[in-house]
Amino acid sequence: QVQLVESGGGLVQSGGSLRLACVASRRAFSRFAMGWFRQAPGQEREFVAAISRIAIITYYTESVKGRFTISRDNAKNTVYQQMNSLKAEDTAVYHCAAECSKGVASRDDDDYDYWGQGTQVTVSS
Repeated sequence: QVQLVESGGGLVQSGGSLRLACVASRRAFSRFAMGWFRQAPGQEREFVAAISRIAIITYYTESVKGRFTISRDNAKNTVYQQMNSLKAEDTAVYHCAAECSKGVASRDDDDYDYWGQGTQVTVSS
């Protein structure tokens, strides 16, 4: 079992920044690929960003490229998402997820084995 706990969400004005963090409970964290997904009210969950187990490969959805940065600190069992130039359409609950089988970053939520409870990000326009 892997427990994931997100933090860092909040209310911010359009154009502002937030940094999300997700801490994993297992020391094997360095073998996991990690992803961030988000779900806005009434909408499907969507992929935001992913990072491979040794941070060589990262993926982003088109709408956040150049604004969001995913990173990880394997010594702290933590993955981060720096979010700059936030827009109202970024408002959602953000979840981190762990892919524990191959350590390969993926845009597909079916590839992830464990999920955090989420942290709310609200961007006011």
